[in-house]
This record gives sequence, structure tokens and C-alpha cells, in this order.
Amino acid sequence: ICSLFFCRLIFGTLYPAYYSYKAVKSKDIKEYVKWMMYWIIFALFTTAETFTDIFLCWFPFYYELKIAFVAWLLSPYTKGSSLLYRKFVHPTLSSKEKEIDDCLVQAKDRSYDALVHFGKRGLNVAATAAVMAASKGQGALSERLRSFSMQDLSTIRGDSSSTVPPSVTVRTSSKQSQPKTSRSASEGTGSSGKR
Repeated sequence: ICSLFFCRLIFGTLYPAYYSYKAVKSKDIKEYVKWMMYWIIFALFTTAETFTDIFLCWFPFYYELKIAFVAWLLSPYTKGSSLLYRKFVHPTLSSKEKEIDDCLVQAKDRSYDALVHFGKRGLNVAATAAVMAASKGQGALSERLRSFSMQDLSTIRGDSSSTVPPSVTVRTSSKQSQPKTSRSASEGTGSSGKR
């Protein structure tokens, strides 16, 4: 299946793309029209393939038949894309062109309205989220500042040479901070007694 995929990629897409480029570059109208017919048929084939792959992938030689179909479309002897375009696609599109154009205009208008509507809703949601985040962030900052008692602030001022950040001292549990405080107090008195 992988090799079939690469065959289709090379012969169904890259090869025609290169020759389409050459037709545009040389401004050869006959070649240009030939490749435009191919791309229209290939686009329809790719659209149909999306659905047939779901339902017909179990069919024996399904992928090989798709490669053979693409080769038939490309062949200068069979002129498959030209044949399909002139027999089926052009007459069908010509008869339904007005309805298709109307549907496309309506879809364009609806998609623009939907884009504006969802854009406004998205901006409202983003603005609300930003305000909520800012208010929560400000509340968290004020709660953190309130959590410092005067004793904590004096301890922090006294231990300015300490490498332990103040938030670590504040967040330790009361059981752990109690021995440290008494130990640091006894060390402070012991060191002052030595002087």
C-alpha cells in the first residue's frame, strides 16, 4: 500500500504539477486546457476517493485499480481526463452553474457571518478569562502578603544574609518551623553569650 501511495503521489500529483507548470510557462493554450481538465477530474476523484476508501478498501485490488485509473487519466493515448471532462463534467457544471454560484455566494456570506459571530464570542471569552486571571492573581498576591505576620517580617529582616528564601520559611509546617526557631534562638543566645 505504501508503494502504491508513492506511485499515486508521483504520477497523480507531482508529474501533472510539473507539466502544468511547463504549460503555464510556455503559455501553450492547448496544454494549459489539457492540464486544467486533468486537475478538475483529479479534484473530483480525490473527493470521491475520500468516501470510497471507507467503504471499498476491502475490495480486491482496490488500490491497484485507483492507480490504473490515475494512469488512464494521464495517458496521452486514452486522454481519460479530457474524455471524462467533456462527456460528464462540463455538461453537468454548465447546466448547474447558476445554482452552484448562488450556493457558493450564500455559503460565503454565512461563513463570514459565522466567523464574525464566533470571533466576537472568542474575544469575549478571552477577555473574561484575562480579567478572571488578573483578579485571581491579584487576590493570590494579597493573600500571600497577608500571610506574613510582623514576626515573620522581622525574622526575614534579621536573616537577610540567609540563603533560604522567605517563601520557604513561611510555607514550612508549624512542627518543622518550631524546632528551627528555638534552635536559632538558642544559637543566637549562645553566640551572644560567647561575646
